Amino acid sequence: MKEFKFDNLAKIDMTTKVNGILESALYFEDLEKAVTFYTDLFGFEILVNTERLVALNVAGKQVLLLFKKDSSLSDITLPGGGIIPPHNGSGPVHLAFSIDADSQDDWKNRLTERNITIESLVQFNDGNSIYFRDTDNHLIELATPGIWKGI
Repeated sequence: MKEFKFDNLAKIDMTTKVNGILESALYFEDLEKAVTFYTDLFGFEILVNTERLVALNVAGKQVLLLFKKDSSLSDITLPGGGIIPPHNGSGPVHLAFSIDADSQDDWKNRLTERNITIESLVQFNDGNSIYFRDTDNHLIELATPGIWKGI
């Protein structure tokens, strides 16, 4: 596999570091169907529930935003006066959730019980991944520690 060289990277000012990914967004034709899928399979708590957006609590550390496709194509003005710029997404994107290594069989059983097809089981570096699709054909991965070295 070809690696790219990045010779001109600027030094990072560590006073402006990033602490993690807070939100990830997926876009759906049928938002209600997607919410049912994610809350049933993962047990995520609903934080916000509107016709345009449902925000889900992921492990008390991240938020998964489920948007109705094409519902955010114009500015959204918030009550406090702020504006969220337009955004949207399409196509079968990929998202991975971290799981414990000893829970892989439980997850496989959970998916099978819900008639969710497991597309692939992969061993990568020192970890394993389970791949399947959600209601809009997004590729979802359940990954154990070790797939990324040092993470």
